[in-house]
Amino acid sequence: MKVALAKEMHDIDSMAIEDYGLPELSLMESAGHRVFEAVKNILGTVDKKSVCILAGSGNNGGDALAAARYLSNAGARVKIFLIGDRDHRTNSSNVQMRILRAMNVELQQLDSDRAWERLQVTLRFSDAVVDGILGTGFNGQLRPAALRLIRLVNTTNKVIVSIDVPSGVDSDTGAVGEAAIKAQVTVALGLPKVAHFLCPGAGFVGKLIVEDIGLPAKLLTDEIHQTLMDDELALTFLPERPKDSYKGSCGKILVVAGSRGMTGAASLAAMSALKVGAGLVTLTAPESLNSIYEVKLTEVMTAPLDEVKPGIIGGDKALTKILDLAEDFDAILLGCGLGRERETSELVKKIVATVDKPLVLDADAIYPFNGHADELKACKQIPIITPHLGELSALLNIPIEKLRPALVPEVRRAAQAFRAIIVAKCETTVIGYPNGEIFISPLGNSAMATAGCGDVLAGTIVGLMKQTPFAPLAGVWLHGTAGNFAADEYAEGLTAADVMENLPNAIKKLRAIGYQKS
Repeated sequence: MKVALAKEMHDIDSMAIEDYGLPELSLMESAGHRVFEAVKNILGTVDKKSVCILAGSGNNGGDALAAARYLSNAGARVKIFLIGDRDHRTNSSNVQMRILRAMNVELQQLDSDRAWERLQVTLRFSDAVVDGILGTGFNGQLRPAALRLIRLVNTTNKVIVSIDVPSGVDSDTGAVGEAAIKAQVTVALGLPKVAHFLCPGAGFVGKLIVEDIGLPAKLLTDEIHQTLMDDELALTFLPERPKDSYKGSCGKILVVAGSRGMTGAASLAAMSALKVGAGLVTLTAPESLNSIYEVKLTEVMTAPLDEVKPGIIGGDKALTKILDLAEDFDAILLGCGLGRERETSELVKKIVATVDKPLVLDADAIYPFNGHADELKACKQIPIITPHLGELSALLNIPIEKLRPALVPEVRRAAQAFRAIIVAKCETTVIGYPNGEIFISPLGNSAMATAGCGDVLAGTIVGLMKQTPFAPLAGVWLHGTAGNFAADEYAEGLTAADVMENLPNAIKKLRAIGYQKS
Protein backbone atom coordinates (compact mmCIF):
# COMPACT_ATOMS: atom_id res chain seq x y z
CA MET A 1 0.00 0.00 0.00
CA LYS A 2 1.22 3.48 -0.83
CA VAL A 3 1.51 6.32 1.69
CA ALA A 4 0.38 9.73 0.46
CA LEU A 5 1.70 13.21 1.05
CA ALA A 6 -0.90 15.97 1.33
CA LYS A 7 -0.22 17.37 -2.15
CA GLU A 8 -0.34 13.89 -3.66
CA MET A 9 -3.72 13.25 -2.05
CA HIS A 10 -5.01 16.62 -3.26
CA ASP A 11 -3.83 15.81 -6.78
CA ILE A 12 -5.48 12.37 -6.62
CA ASP A 13 -8.79 13.94 -5.64
CA SER A 14 -8.48 16.52 -8.42
CA MET A 15 -7.66 13.93 -11.08
CA ALA A 16 -10.52 11.69 -9.93
CA ILE A 17 -12.90 14.62 -10.38
CA GLU A 18 -11.46 16.23 -13.51
CA ASP A 19 -10.03 13.28 -15.47
CA TYR A 20 -12.41 10.50 -14.44
CA GLY A 21 -15.55 12.57 -13.94
CA LEU A 22 -16.07 11.32 -10.39
CA PRO A 23 -18.20 13.94 -8.60
CA GLU A 24 -16.69 15.49 -5.49
CA LEU A 25 -20.02 14.96 -3.74
CA SER A 26 -19.80 11.23 -4.48
CA LEU A 27 -16.38 11.02 -2.81
CA MET A 28 -17.73 12.94 0.17
CA GLU A 29 -20.67 10.55 0.43
CA SER A 30 -18.33 7.55 0.45
CA ALA A 31 -16.08 9.17 3.05
CA GLY A 32 -19.03 10.02 5.25
CA HIS A 33 -20.34 6.47 5.12
CA ARG A 34 -16.93 5.05 6.08
CA VAL A 35 -16.77 7.38 9.07
CA PHE A 36 -20.32 6.40 10.05
CA GLU A 37 -19.30 2.73 9.94
CA ALA A 38 -16.27 3.42 12.14
CA VAL A 39 -18.43 5.15 14.77
CA LYS A 40 -20.96 2.34 14.61
CA ASN A 41 -18.29 -0.32 15.02
CA ILE A 42 -16.63 1.34 17.99
CA LEU A 43 -19.95 1.96 19.79
CA GLY A 44 -21.56 -1.33 18.80
CA THR A 45 -24.70 0.51 17.74
CA VAL A 46 -25.54 4.16 17.12
CA ASP A 47 -29.26 3.83 17.74
CA LYS A 48 -30.20 6.28 20.50
CA LYS A 49 -26.54 7.20 20.97
CA SER A 50 -25.50 10.86 21.19
CA VAL A 51 -22.86 11.89 18.68
CA CYS A 52 -21.21 15.31 18.49
CA ILE A 53 -20.01 16.30 15.01
CA LEU A 54 -17.27 18.93 14.71
CA ALA A 55 -17.00 20.24 11.16
CA GLY A 56 -14.52 22.71 9.73
CA SER A 57 -15.01 24.72 6.57
CA GLY A 58 -13.06 22.40 4.24
CA ASN A 59 -13.93 19.07 2.69
CA ASN A 60 -12.83 17.34 5.88
CA GLY A 61 -15.74 19.10 7.52
CA GLY A 62 -17.93 18.10 4.59
CA ASP A 63 -17.04 14.45 5.19
CA ALA A 64 -18.10 14.92 8.82
CA LEU A 65 -21.43 16.41 7.69
CA ALA A 66 -22.06 13.44 5.40
CA ALA A 67 -21.29 11.10 8.31
CA ALA A 68 -23.76 13.07 10.44
CA ARG A 69 -26.60 12.27 8.01
CA TYR A 70 -25.83 8.55 8.02
CA LEU A 71 -25.65 8.59 11.81
CA SER A 72 -28.96 10.42 12.10
CA ASN A 73 -30.63 8.01 9.69
CA ALA A 74 -29.37 5.10 11.82
CA GLY A 75 -31.06 6.49 14.93
CA ALA A 76 -28.26 8.51 16.51
CA ARG A 77 -28.98 11.82 18.27
CA VAL A 78 -26.70 14.09 16.30
CA LYS A 79 -25.62 17.64 17.05
CA ILE A 80 -23.30 19.48 14.70
CA PHE A 81 -20.96 22.34 15.59
CA LEU A 82 -19.38 24.33 12.79
CA ILE A 83 -16.06 26.14 12.96
CA GLY A 84 -14.21 28.19 10.39
CA ASP A 85 -15.06 30.79 7.80
CA ARG A 86 -18.54 30.29 6.30
CA ASP A 87 -17.35 31.84 3.04
CA HIS A 88 -14.64 29.17 2.64
CA ARG A 89 -16.97 26.20 2.69
CA THR A 90 -16.88 24.11 -0.48
CA ASN A 91 -19.93 23.63 -2.67
CA SER A 92 -20.14 19.98 -1.62
CA SER A 93 -20.07 20.94 2.06
CA ASN A 94 -22.88 23.44 1.47
CA VAL A 95 -24.94 20.72 -0.19
CA GLN A 96 -24.49 18.52 2.88
CA MET A 97 -25.59 21.39 5.12
CA ARG A 98 -28.75 22.02 3.10
CA ILE A 99 -29.71 18.35 3.35
CA LEU A 100 -29.10 18.29 7.10
CA ARG A 101 -31.19 21.42 7.64
CA ALA A 102 -34.02 19.85 5.65
CA MET A 103 -33.76 16.85 7.99
CA ASN A 104 -33.98 19.19 11.00
CA VAL A 105 -30.59 18.07 12.29
CA GLU A 106 -29.23 20.68 14.68
CA LEU A 107 -26.33 22.77 13.37
CA GLN A 108 -24.64 25.44 15.45
CA GLN A 109 -21.88 27.85 14.39
CA LEU A 110 -19.25 28.33 17.09
CA ASP A 111 -19.34 32.11 16.90
CA SER A 112 -20.67 33.12 20.32
CA ASP A 113 -20.21 32.36 24.01
CA ARG A 114 -23.63 30.75 24.04
CA ALA A 115 -22.64 28.39 21.24
CA TRP A 116 -19.51 27.34 23.12
CA GLU A 117 -21.59 26.71 26.23
CA ARG A 118 -23.94 24.50 24.23
CA LEU A 119 -20.96 22.61 22.89
CA GLN A 120 -19.65 21.94 26.39
CA VAL A 121 -23.02 20.54 27.47
CA THR A 122 -23.28 18.44 24.30
CA LEU A 123 -19.79 17.00 24.78
CA ARG A 124 -20.59 16.09 28.37
CA PHE A 125 -23.48 13.88 27.30
CA SER A 126 -22.06 12.55 24.01
CA ASP A 127 -21.16 8.92 23.43
CA ALA A 128 -18.78 9.79 20.60
CA VAL A 129 -17.22 12.77 18.85
CA VAL A 130 -16.42 12.99 15.13
CA ASP A 131 -13.42 15.20 14.42
CA GLY A 132 -13.76 16.89 11.04
CA ILE A 133 -12.19 20.18 12.12
CA LEU A 134 -9.05 20.18 9.98
CA GLY A 135 -7.80 17.89 7.22
CA THR A 136 -4.61 16.96 5.43
CA GLY A 137 -4.10 20.55 4.31
CA PHE A 138 -3.29 21.76 7.82
CA ASN A 139 0.22 22.87 8.69
CA GLY A 140 1.70 25.59 10.84
CA GLN A 141 -0.17 27.15 13.76
CA LEU A 142 -3.72 26.57 14.88
CA ARG A 143 -6.10 29.49 14.84
CA PRO A 144 -7.35 30.48 18.31
CA ALA A 145 -10.84 29.01 17.84
CA ALA A 146 -9.49 25.68 16.57
CA LEU A 147 -6.97 25.53 19.43
CA ARG A 148 -9.74 26.22 21.95
CA LEU A 149 -11.94 23.53 20.40
CA ILE A 150 -9.22 20.88 20.32
CA ARG A 151 -8.26 21.48 23.92
CA LEU A 152 -11.89 21.32 24.99
CA VAL A 153 -12.52 18.04 23.16
CA ASN A 154 -9.42 16.42 24.63
CA THR A 155 -10.66 17.06 28.17
CA THR A 156 -13.94 15.18 27.63
CA ASN A 157 -12.60 11.63 27.77
CA LYS A 158 -15.03 10.61 25.00
CA VAL A 159 -14.61 8.24 22.08
CA ILE A 160 -13.16 10.38 19.28
CA VAL A 161 -13.09 9.39 15.62
CA SER A 162 -10.87 11.60 13.45
CA ILE A 163 -11.24 11.92 9.71
CA ASP A 164 -7.98 11.39 7.76
CA VAL A 165 -5.66 12.85 10.43
CA PRO A 166 -6.38 14.08 13.95
CA SER A 167 -6.89 17.84 13.78
CA GLY A 168 -3.71 19.67 14.71
CA VAL A 169 -1.38 17.04 13.22
CA ASP A 170 0.64 17.95 10.12
CA SER A 171 -0.22 15.23 7.60
CA ASP A 172 3.21 15.19 5.93
CA THR A 173 5.45 15.32 8.97
CA GLY A 174 3.61 14.18 12.08
CA ALA A 175 4.43 17.53 13.67
CA VAL A 176 2.13 18.81 16.40
CA GLY A 177 2.14 22.40 17.60
CA GLU A 178 0.25 23.58 20.64
CA ALA A 179 -2.36 20.80 20.56
CA ALA A 180 -3.94 18.05 18.49
CA ILE A 181 -7.01 15.87 18.82
CA LYS A 182 -6.26 12.66 20.74
CA ALA A 183 -8.27 10.16 18.70
CA GLN A 184 -9.25 6.61 19.55
CA VAL A 185 -9.77 5.85 15.86
CA THR A 186 -8.55 7.62 12.74
CA VAL A 187 -10.24 6.84 9.41
CA ALA A 188 -7.74 7.41 6.59
CA LEU A 189 -9.49 8.04 3.29
CA GLY A 190 -8.03 6.40 0.20
CA LEU A 191 -4.48 6.01 1.50
CA PRO A 192 -2.65 6.31 4.80
CA LYS A 193 -0.63 9.47 5.39
CA VAL A 194 2.96 9.90 6.57
CA ALA A 195 1.81 11.39 9.89
CA HIS A 196 0.08 8.15 10.81
CA PHE A 197 3.51 6.61 11.39
CA LEU A 198 5.81 9.41 12.55
CA CYS A 199 5.74 10.87 16.05
CA PRO A 200 4.54 12.97 17.66
CA GLY A 201 1.52 12.80 15.33
CA ALA A 202 1.41 9.00 15.33
CA GLY A 203 0.75 9.14 19.06
CA PHE A 204 -2.57 10.94 18.42
CA VAL A 205 -3.91 8.57 15.76
CA GLY A 206 -5.19 5.71 17.91
CA LYS A 207 -6.32 2.76 15.81
CA LEU A 208 -5.76 3.45 12.13
CA ILE A 209 -8.38 2.31 9.63
CA VAL A 210 -7.63 2.81 5.93
CA GLU A 211 -10.83 2.98 3.88
CA ASP A 212 -11.58 2.81 0.16
CA ILE A 213 -13.83 5.68 -0.90
CA GLY A 214 -14.05 4.75 -4.58
CA LEU A 215 -11.00 6.56 -5.95
CA PRO A 216 -9.68 4.92 -9.15
CA ALA A 217 -7.07 2.32 -8.16
CA LYS A 218 -4.55 3.58 -10.72
CA LEU A 219 -4.42 6.97 -9.00
CA LEU A 220 -3.57 5.34 -5.68
CA THR A 221 -0.39 3.75 -7.04
CA ASP A 222 1.02 5.84 -9.88
CA GLU A 223 3.50 8.61 -9.10
CA ILE A 224 3.47 7.98 -5.36
CA HIS A 225 6.93 7.11 -4.07
CA GLN A 226 6.21 6.13 -0.46
CA THR A 227 5.29 2.52 0.25
CA LEU A 228 3.97 1.07 3.50
CA MET A 229 5.45 -2.35 4.15
CA ASP A 230 3.36 -5.29 5.32
CA ASP A 231 3.81 -9.05 5.71
CA GLU A 232 2.79 -9.86 2.16
CA LEU A 233 5.19 -7.35 0.66
CA ALA A 234 7.98 -8.47 3.00
CA LEU A 235 7.44 -12.05 1.86
CA THR A 236 8.40 -11.04 -1.67
CA PHE A 237 11.70 -9.75 -0.30
CA LEU A 238 12.68 -13.12 1.21
CA PRO A 239 12.79 -15.89 -1.39
CA GLU A 240 12.68 -19.55 -0.45
CA ARG A 241 16.10 -21.06 0.17
CA PRO A 242 17.04 -23.48 -2.66
CA LYS A 243 17.17 -27.15 -1.75
CA ASP A 244 20.79 -27.43 -2.86
CA SER A 245 21.95 -24.56 -0.61
CA TYR A 246 25.24 -24.83 1.26
CA LYS A 247 26.98 -22.45 3.61
CA GLY A 248 28.95 -20.80 0.84
CA SER A 249 25.83 -20.04 -1.18
CA CYS A 250 23.96 -18.52 1.78
CA GLY A 251 26.44 -15.76 2.40
CA LYS A 252 29.94 -15.35 3.75
CA ILE A 253 29.80 -12.28 5.99
CA LEU A 254 32.68 -10.27 7.43
CA VAL A 255 31.90 -8.19 10.52
CA VAL A 256 34.38 -5.49 11.50
CA ALA A 257 33.24 -4.44 14.94
CA GLY A 258 33.92 -4.22 18.65
CA SER A 259 36.31 -2.36 20.90
CA ARG A 260 37.18 -2.35 24.57
CA GLY A 261 33.94 -2.14 26.56
CA MET A 262 31.84 -2.79 23.41
CA THR A 263 32.30 -6.51 22.82
CA GLY A 264 28.56 -7.06 23.11
CA ALA A 265 27.77 -4.94 20.05
CA ALA A 266 30.05 -7.02 17.85
CA SER A 267 28.69 -10.29 19.24
CA LEU A 268 25.06 -9.30 18.69
CA ALA A 269 25.72 -8.18 15.13
CA ALA A 270 27.68 -11.30 14.18
CA MET A 271 25.17 -13.71 15.75
CA SER A 272 22.21 -11.87 14.20
CA ALA A 273 23.70 -12.48 10.75
CA LEU A 274 23.71 -16.20 11.49
CA LYS A 275 20.20 -16.11 12.97
CA VAL A 276 18.79 -14.93 9.62
CA GLY A 277 20.52 -17.65 7.67
CA ALA A 278 23.97 -16.43 6.66
CA GLY A 279 26.15 -19.45 5.94
CA LEU A 280 29.39 -18.27 7.48
CA VAL A 281 30.24 -15.25 9.64
CA THR A 282 33.70 -14.07 10.61
CA LEU A 283 34.21 -11.37 13.22
CA THR A 284 37.39 -9.37 12.96
CA ALA A 285 38.13 -7.32 16.05
CA PRO A 286 41.02 -6.00 18.18
CA GLU A 287 43.57 -8.71 18.93
CA SER A 288 43.49 -8.20 22.70
CA LEU A 289 39.71 -8.93 22.69
CA ASN A 290 39.92 -12.02 20.51
CA SER A 291 40.04 -14.43 23.46
CA ILE A 292 36.74 -12.98 24.71
CA TYR A 293 35.04 -13.67 21.39
CA GLU A 294 36.55 -17.15 21.20
CA VAL A 295 34.69 -17.97 24.40
CA LYS A 296 31.58 -15.89 23.79
CA LEU A 297 30.86 -17.01 20.23
CA THR A 298 30.64 -20.65 19.21
CA GLU A 299 29.45 -20.53 15.62
CA VAL A 300 31.16 -17.26 14.60
CA MET A 301 34.78 -17.43 13.47
CA THR A 302 37.24 -14.76 14.52
CA ALA A 303 40.17 -12.97 12.91
CA PRO A 304 42.20 -10.74 15.30
CA LEU A 305 43.42 -7.35 14.09
CA ASP A 306 46.45 -5.24 14.95
CA GLU A 307 45.75 -2.53 17.50
CA VAL A 308 46.90 1.06 17.81
CA LYS A 309 46.16 0.89 21.54
CA PRO A 310 44.59 -1.79 23.75
CA GLY A 311 41.17 -2.72 22.36
CA ILE A 312 41.30 -0.22 19.48
CA ILE A 313 42.02 -1.02 15.83
CA GLY A 314 43.61 1.22 13.24
CA GLY A 315 46.70 1.62 11.09
CA ASP A 316 48.00 0.08 7.89
CA LYS A 317 48.42 -3.47 9.22
CA ALA A 318 44.78 -3.68 10.22
CA LEU A 319 43.74 -2.16 6.89
CA THR A 320 45.80 -4.66 4.90
CA LYS A 321 44.35 -7.62 6.78
CA ILE A 322 40.77 -6.40 6.38
CA LEU A 323 41.26 -5.81 2.65
CA ASP A 324 42.80 -9.27 2.24
CA LEU A 325 39.96 -10.90 4.16
CA ALA A 326 37.32 -8.97 2.23
CA GLU A 327 38.29 -10.71 -0.99
CA ASP A 328 36.72 -13.94 0.27
CA PHE A 329 33.45 -12.47 1.61
CA ASP A 330 30.12 -11.56 0.05
CA ALA A 331 29.30 -8.56 2.26
CA ILE A 332 30.87 -6.55 5.06
CA LEU A 333 29.41 -4.90 8.15
CA LEU A 334 31.40 -2.04 9.65
CA GLY A 335 30.90 -0.13 12.85
CA CYS A 336 29.02 -1.89 15.67
CA GLY A 337 30.86 -0.88 18.84
CA LEU A 338 33.99 -0.14 16.81
CA GLY A 339 34.90 3.03 18.68
CA ARG A 340 35.58 6.58 17.55
CA GLU A 341 39.29 6.96 18.00
CA ARG A 342 40.95 9.00 15.27
CA GLU A 343 42.89 6.00 13.96
CA THR A 344 39.75 3.87 13.82
CA SER A 345 37.81 6.54 11.94
CA GLU A 346 40.63 6.90 9.43
CA LEU A 347 40.63 3.13 8.96
CA VAL A 348 36.87 3.14 8.30
CA LYS A 349 37.21 5.81 5.62
CA LYS A 350 39.95 3.88 3.85
CA ILE A 351 37.94 0.66 3.91
CA VAL A 352 34.85 2.41 2.54
CA ALA A 353 36.82 4.01 -0.29
CA THR A 354 38.74 0.85 -1.21
CA VAL A 355 36.62 -2.28 -0.77
CA ASP A 356 34.55 -3.31 -3.77
CA LYS A 357 31.99 -5.31 -1.80
CA PRO A 358 28.49 -4.62 -0.49
CA LEU A 359 28.84 -2.59 2.71
CA VAL A 360 26.60 -2.00 5.71
CA LEU A 361 27.69 0.97 7.80
CA ASP A 362 26.36 1.27 11.34
CA ALA A 363 27.07 3.46 14.36
CA ASP A 364 30.82 4.12 14.60
CA ALA A 365 31.28 3.57 10.87
CA ILE A 366 28.86 6.43 10.21
CA TYR A 367 30.60 8.78 12.62
CA PRO A 368 33.67 9.48 10.41
CA PHE A 369 31.40 10.94 7.75
CA ASN A 370 29.57 13.41 9.99
CA GLY A 371 29.20 16.66 8.10
CA HIS A 372 31.02 15.07 5.15
CA ALA A 373 28.39 12.65 3.87
CA ASP A 374 29.34 13.43 0.27
CA GLU A 375 32.47 11.30 0.86
CA LEU A 376 30.18 8.26 0.91
CA LYS A 377 30.02 8.61 -2.85
CA ALA A 378 33.53 7.15 -2.88
CA CYS A 379 32.01 3.71 -2.15
CA LYS A 380 32.55 1.25 -4.98
CA GLN A 381 29.04 -0.11 -4.43
CA ILE A 382 25.90 1.47 -3.02
CA PRO A 383 26.32 1.32 0.78
CA ILE A 384 23.57 0.61 3.30
CA ILE A 385 23.66 3.08 6.18
CA THR A 386 21.69 2.40 9.38
CA PRO A 387 21.59 5.55 11.56
CA HIS A 388 19.23 6.41 14.38
CA LEU A 389 17.96 9.99 14.35
CA GLY A 390 20.90 11.34 16.35
CA GLU A 391 23.40 9.75 13.99
CA LEU A 392 21.48 10.91 10.92
CA SER A 393 21.32 14.41 12.34
CA ALA A 394 25.10 14.49 12.77
CA LEU A 395 25.72 12.90 9.38
CA LEU A 396 23.59 15.45 7.53
CA ASN A 397 24.50 18.35 9.83
CA ILE A 398 20.82 19.05 10.50
CA PRO A 399 19.58 19.61 14.08
CA ILE A 400 17.22 16.86 15.22
CA GLU A 401 14.42 19.36 15.84
CA LYS A 402 14.58 20.26 12.13
CA LEU A 403 15.29 16.76 10.89
CA ARG A 404 12.36 15.01 12.57
CA PRO A 405 9.55 17.00 10.88
CA ALA A 406 11.34 16.62 7.54
CA LEU A 407 12.39 13.00 7.92
CA VAL A 408 10.88 11.57 4.74
CA PRO A 409 12.13 14.29 2.37
CA GLU A 410 15.54 14.42 4.05
CA VAL A 411 16.02 10.66 3.86
CA ARG A 412 14.98 10.77 0.21
CA ARG A 413 17.30 13.69 -0.53
CA ALA A 414 20.27 12.12 1.25
CA ALA A 415 19.82 8.72 -0.39
CA GLN A 416 19.75 10.36 -3.82
CA ALA A 417 22.57 12.82 -3.14
CA PHE A 418 25.00 10.33 -1.59
CA ARG A 419 24.02 7.27 -3.67
CA ALA A 420 23.23 5.26 -0.58
CA ILE A 421 20.42 3.21 0.94
CA ILE A 422 19.52 4.89 4.22
CA VAL A 423 17.73 2.97 6.96
CA ALA A 424 16.61 5.70 9.37
CA LYS A 425 15.62 4.28 12.75
CA CYS A 426 13.07 5.94 15.03
CA GLU A 427 9.59 4.99 16.28
CA THR A 428 9.07 3.71 12.76
CA THR A 429 11.72 2.89 10.19
CA VAL A 430 12.10 4.94 7.02
CA ILE A 431 14.19 3.38 4.25
CA GLY A 432 15.31 5.58 1.38
CA TYR A 433 16.75 4.40 -1.94
CA PRO A 434 18.87 6.40 -4.41
CA ASN A 435 16.03 6.28 -6.97
CA GLY A 436 13.85 8.34 -4.63
CA GLU A 437 11.65 5.49 -3.38
CA ILE A 438 10.76 5.49 0.30
CA PHE A 439 9.60 2.47 2.30
CA ILE A 440 8.01 2.80 5.73
CA SER A 441 7.88 -0.03 8.24
CA PRO A 442 5.37 0.44 11.08
CA LEU A 443 6.75 -2.54 13.02
CA GLY A 444 8.60 -2.36 16.32
CA ASN A 445 7.70 -1.07 19.74
CA SER A 446 8.93 1.22 22.49
CA ALA A 447 10.35 -1.73 24.46
CA MET A 448 13.01 -1.99 21.74
CA ALA A 449 14.48 1.31 22.92
CA THR A 450 17.34 -0.55 24.55
CA ALA A 451 21.06 -0.90 23.90
CA GLY A 452 22.05 -3.32 21.18
CA CYS A 453 18.86 -3.42 19.10
CA GLY A 454 20.57 -1.39 16.39
CA ASP A 455 23.45 -3.90 16.31
CA VAL A 456 20.91 -6.68 15.83
CA LEU A 457 19.36 -4.79 12.90
CA ALA A 458 22.72 -4.18 11.24
CA GLY A 459 23.63 -7.85 11.61
CA THR A 460 20.22 -8.90 10.28
CA ILE A 461 20.61 -6.79 7.15
CA VAL A 462 24.15 -7.91 6.35
CA GLY A 463 23.21 -11.54 7.04
CA LEU A 464 20.62 -11.34 4.26
CA MET A 465 22.88 -9.69 1.68
CA LYS A 466 23.64 -12.87 -0.23
CA GLN A 467 20.12 -14.26 0.17
CA THR A 468 18.09 -11.39 -1.28
CA PRO A 469 18.66 -8.15 -3.21
CA PHE A 470 16.15 -6.57 -0.83
CA ALA A 471 18.21 -7.16 2.34
CA PRO A 472 17.53 -3.71 3.87
CA LEU A 473 13.76 -4.14 3.53
CA ALA A 474 13.65 -7.79 4.54
CA GLY A 475 16.02 -7.08 7.43
CA VAL A 476 13.94 -4.21 8.78
CA TRP A 477 10.78 -6.30 8.63
CA LEU A 478 12.28 -9.37 10.31
CA HIS A 479 13.88 -7.19 13.00
CA GLY A 480 10.59 -5.42 13.73
CA THR A 481 8.65 -8.69 13.81
CA ALA A 482 11.22 -10.25 16.13
CA GLY A 483 11.02 -7.19 18.36
CA ASN A 484 7.26 -7.52 18.62
CA PHE A 485 7.58 -11.21 19.52
CA ALA A 486 10.12 -10.32 22.21
CA ALA A 487 7.90 -7.52 23.59
CA ASP A 488 4.95 -9.93 23.82
CA GLU A 489 7.05 -12.11 26.10
CA TYR A 490 9.18 -9.66 28.04
CA ALA A 491 7.42 -6.26 27.70
CA GLU A 492 9.82 -3.44 28.62
CA GLY A 493 12.23 -6.01 30.03
CA LEU A 494 13.31 -7.25 26.63
CA THR A 495 16.97 -7.08 25.67
CA ALA A 496 18.61 -6.94 22.26
CA ALA A 497 19.48 -10.61 22.66
CA ASP A 498 15.76 -11.39 23.01
CA VAL A 499 15.13 -9.68 19.68
CA MET A 500 18.01 -11.61 18.11
CA GLU A 501 16.71 -14.94 19.42
CA ASN A 502 13.32 -14.25 17.83
CA LEU A 503 14.68 -13.63 14.33
CA PRO A 504 14.08 -17.27 13.29
CA ASN A 505 10.49 -16.97 14.57
CA ALA A 506 10.06 -13.88 12.39
CA ILE A 507 11.23 -15.87 9.37
CA LYS A 508 8.85 -18.70 10.29
CA LYS A 509 5.95 -16.23 10.44
CA LEU A 510 6.67 -14.98 6.92
CA ARG A 511 7.10 -18.50 5.60
CA ALA A 512 3.76 -19.52 7.12
CA ILE A 513 2.05 -16.66 5.27
CA GLY A 514 3.64 -17.92 2.06
CA TYR A 515 2.42 -21.46 2.66
CA GLN A 516 -1.12 -20.20 3.31
CA LYS A 517 -1.12 -18.30 0.02
CA SER A 518 0.25 -21.17 -2.06
